[in-house]
Parts: sequence; C-alpha cells; structure tokens
Amino acid sequence: MKQDFMCVIPARFGSSRLPGKPLLLLAGKPLVQWAWESATASDAGEVVIATDDRRIAAAAEGFGARVVMTRDDHPSGTDRLAEVAESLQLGDDQVVVNLQGDEPSVSPRLLNQVAQLLIEHSDASMSTLSEAIHDPADFDNPNVVKVVRADTGRALYFSRASIPFSRDGDQPLFEGLVQRHLGLYGYRAGLLRRFVGWPESALERTEKLEQLRVLQAGEGIWIAEACAPSSPGIDTQAQLDSLNRQWAGQ
Repeated sequence: MKQDFMCVIPARFGSSRLPGKPLLLLAGKPLVQWAWESATASDAGEVVIATDDRRIAAAAEGFGARVVMTRDDHPSGTDRLAEVAESLQLGDDQVVVNLQGDEPSVSPRLLNQVAQLLIEHSDASMSTLSEAIHDPADFDNPNVVKVVRADTGRALYFSRASIPFSRDGDQPLFEGLVQRHLGLYGYRAGLLRRFVGWPESALERTEKLEQLRVLQAGEGIWIAEACAPSSPGIDTQAQLDSLNRQWAGQ
C-alpha cells in the first residue's frame, strides 16, 4: 500500500570524481534510472528526481520520471531537497525520503523503513538507518561514519572517530554497539526549511557531517538498524566497471 511519503532523488551532473555520474550506464540503464526504479518499488506515494542539468532531466523524463529542476549552486543535497519542498509547496509535516541517484540497488524496504520512523515518531524531524560494524578496520576508518543512539532510538552523535571508545581497550564490535551510519535520510519538510536557515555548525564543520547541524540545533534524529542489507553508492569508474561485470555474470 502506498504511503504518505515522497521520495526525492537528487541527481547532479557535476561530480568531481565521476562527471555525469547519474547518466553512466549500468547493465544498459543510467544509474539514476536504477535508483528511480528502486524508489517506485517502495511504498512512496510519489517519486521525484531533482536535478540542475537538462541532460539528466531529459533522460529521466524519457523513462517516465517526474522531474523538478533546481539551482546548480547548492552546497549539499539537503539544500537541494529544501528547494524541492519549496517548489512543490509541501506541508511542514510531509515526510520526504532522500535517495542518492548513484545507489542503483538500494532495497525499497529501507526507504519504507526510514519513512516509517518519522510516521511513528511525531516528535522526530529527521530519520536515518545504521548497520552493525564487524570489521575493526571499518571501526578505525574515518571514511566510515559511526553513530551511537539512545535506547529510545534517538541518535546521540555521529562521528568519523571510533565511537564508542572503549576505556578498557576491548573493541565492542560484536555487541551491536558499533554502528555504521547509512546515508539514507527521511525529513519532515519543515525541518528542511529550518535547516537552510541555520549557519554551518561548529560540529558539522569539524567532522564534515551535515547531520550534526541538526543535532547541534537541538532537533531529534531517529535511527534504527537497517532491515535489509545496504547498497554501496558508485563513486569511481572502477566501481562502476566492477559492478557491470558482476551484473553481467563475469
């Protein structure tokens, strides 16, 4: 059954590491089309592709997607979503799920789950997901963002550092305490409007994690362990080539 949430897929042409990434082909389809198909298989009532590039818009309209054109000077995907919320005049309580256009195989169940967190928690402004870390190398890797949460499900902190820190020296990897943050977000449209009005916070600037702007402003982010395996995004040509070989059975 379709639910009262919207899925927005930001798709930017000007990737520094992989220009034109949303239009690169995976098994014969643009990456952004795979993301759109995942979103349309979810319970989202509506799916929108938000882009600043007419080439992406033309491709998206070609496979049947609704497109919202946005400015090309947004500092983050959250800012782009805020423009979509304004453009579509979404009500403050409207739930918006953000799916990156370079995640070709995300499970629709994860989109439903992140939306359901906001539907169930009326006091939450934002939601996201995590998964357990089992590899010590990931725990120590600053490119793997860690998160700790309260028993209620509210996120306490996100960090590139190895948290929680074990004072006694043992690594609590297999106790479920160490969680990797997944970059899948749900927002209320009102939070998006407030977000763009806040200055960059000191924590956000230090860690280079924009969700810390929300926590430092005193807003609640609810988080749950993902109900399905996560799907990595595509950042390099080598990753795309590898996935094409996998999907071709080579």
